[in-house]
Amino acid sequence: IVLIYILMVGWFKSFVTPLVVMAAIPFTLIGVLPAHGLMGAFFSATSMIGFMAGGGIVVRNSIILVDFIQLRLREGMPLREAVVDAGAVRFRPMLLTAMAVVVGAGVILMDPIFQGLAIALMAGEIASLLVSRIAVPVIYYMVNRKD
Repeated sequence: IVLIYILMVGWFKSFVTPLVVMAAIPFTLIGVLPAHGLMGAFFSATSMIGFMAGGGIVVRNSIILVDFIQLRLREGMPLREAVVDAGAVRFRPMLLTAMAVVVGAGVILMDPIFQGLAIALMAGEIASLLVSRIAVPVIYYMVNRKD
């Protein structure tokens, strides 16, 4: 996680923006933990691998979202409009990514060894799609607004 943060500091040339991007990672737990309970599955090593893989997808999506906001800002768009526009324009590709993850992980959902991985990927991606796609732009707006 520290290495990812350092790489993003270099990319965004900011110490705060990578924190905004990485704020999306805990939102995957909103889906992962209850889904394990609902499915009656233990949180296993494969679940942790699924959580980490899902966290990578969430960070990638958040980077794309924040990068798009910054692109709109460089084009002269006001911050509020840039945040709303980025959320609207980038939602569809993120939805397609989430659907691909859910379908792909659904194939291994009933496998006793990889069930935890599938649950973590599926539930984490669904939860992060619903929560972090709103939270990341809002956090970015709150951090960067000029009152």
